[in-house]
Amino acid sequence: MDRPDLDDDETGPIRRITDEVSPSPGHGTSGTPGTPRKPVRRTPPEGTRRAADPARRRTDTGPQRVPAGSTGARRIPPAAKRADSGPQRAARPADTGPHQVPEPGARPRRKAAAETGTPEPAHTGHGHGHGHGHGPAAPASRRVRLLLIWLLAPLALATVVGMIVLYPWGKPSPTSVVPQGAPVHAAVSATNTGPCLAQGQVQVGDQTDPNAKPCLTVELTMTDGPAVGKPLRLTVPIEPSTPRFAAGDAVVLAYNGGNAADPASFQLVDFQRGTPLLVLAALFAVAVLVLGRWQGIAALVALGLSFVVIALFILPAILAGENPLVVAIAGAGAIMFIALYLTHGLSARTSAAVLGTLVSLALIGVLSAIFSAAASLTGLDDSTSTLIGSLGHGIDARGLLLAGVVIGALGVLDDVTVTQTSAVWELRRANPDLTWRELYSAGLRIGRDHVGSAVNTLVMAYAGAALPVLLYSSISGVGLGALLGSEDIAQEIVRTLAGSVGIVAAVPVTTVLAALIAAREPAGHLAGTTKAVTAPS
Repeated sequence: MDRPDLDDDETGPIRRITDEVSPSPGHGTSGTPGTPRKPVRRTPPEGTRRAADPARRRTDTGPQRVPAGSTGARRIPPAAKRADSGPQRAARPADTGPHQVPEPGARPRRKAAAETGTPEPAHTGHGHGHGHGHGPAAPASRRVRLLLIWLLAPLALATVVGMIVLYPWGKPSPTSVVPQGAPVHAAVSATNTGPCLAQGQVQVGDQTDPNAKPCLTVELTMTDGPAVGKPLRLTVPIEPSTPRFAAGDAVVLAYNGGNAADPASFQLVDFQRGTPLLVLAALFAVAVLVLGRWQGIAALVALGLSFVVIALFILPAILAGENPLVVAIAGAGAIMFIALYLTHGLSARTSAAVLGTLVSLALIGVLSAIFSAAASLTGLDDSTSTLIGSLGHGIDARGLLLAGVVIGALGVLDDVTVTQTSAVWELRRANPDLTWRELYSAGLRIGRDHVGSAVNTLVMAYAGAALPVLLYSSISGVGLGALLGSEDIAQEIVRTLAGSVGIVAAVPVTTVLAALIAAREPAGHLAGTTKAVTAPS
């Protein structure tokens, strides 16, 4: 039986919306499309059902058309049900089907949000999927740029002035008052364990003192220095803290400047580690470049400049007698400006991360200073005592402790602040109608998930660095209270907790700063940087 209500008209084939359509008022007539009803199981007469074309089942996942002459409701293939789910929108006048080809010269029905600069209206149905691709951070509007300049320019100026004032201009580089010896490279050709004999002594007989400690006799060949190519024999006492040297090892000797033919002018001190470290550094650089591409190159350059700041500013300024905490704050500020802007670009979101990092660094410095003084921490651990002995003059050991806290927390802070600002900017871009309070609330919920892992990272880093101290303290036989209150352990506790408080505070501080700045970005400017991609029906 022909069904004229399903015939094609001049606008194209009539689409069948779904099988959830109200039944026809009478037998053989069409009902009103779009009226929901409960699905009714209908068994079409024998011979009226057609086998679905496999090619059509794979490619045509949109609304199905019912050909003229078909009786009964046609069952939609499962693939089509998955792609065309939910209530359907009423067809627009020009919407003649999912695969309609527009006539030549016809104007498109609508433009993407990226072309018009206005957000696309919300859809009530689920027949279309939408995705958004975001490129690099867009330049800030003029109003936001002025705000950031007023906030960051004084801080950047203070950092530059601080570095200029604190740098030891014209002062000679400090040297160690304890002779360390010039490093000389050598190769171990043979080793032998026996009694400890001075140069020129020989053992007579086989009787030795059972309580005497054995020594390791090492045969060496110099590979550089004043006696390159000449053999050398050194005797090293075998102690639990003495490295174990073997034939084939590349070692480092300390040459005191005496007679190169006299073995007493040399001392065996360490292994050569240059080649393994260079290989590991190359692997690290390759991994960063493969994953990060151009941004990886920027990150490596920023890392190199950070080491330059540490080597050419922080270390000379502290050795010259400047306050280590003030030097560390100025150097950390310079590292932060260089690393963040070079890696993430000059943008409003990066500037918000810089502000949050600076505030958090200042908070960490203040907390460390207060509680290290309250806990009477001196900072005089073994390495600091060795440094003071080598310098020959005093140094602010507590300030050195605080400087280590600030620099150690900088890397984790960068990660937290950049993540928070990026989250706030994406929330603002996704919904330009959000106020700064709503942006802050949503960003803070994201930050709560991040802060736990960040704090755990810092705690584990400090615990790993202090592992020998922890092991030594655990076998000392004192109680837990005395163990935690000892100088070495208390230093690590202050480092960890002060840095962790700063990281926790960085989440709300950075989020509120980013929300206040992002909320002042015009909605049209944000929408203009978003590429909208509409999936086919």
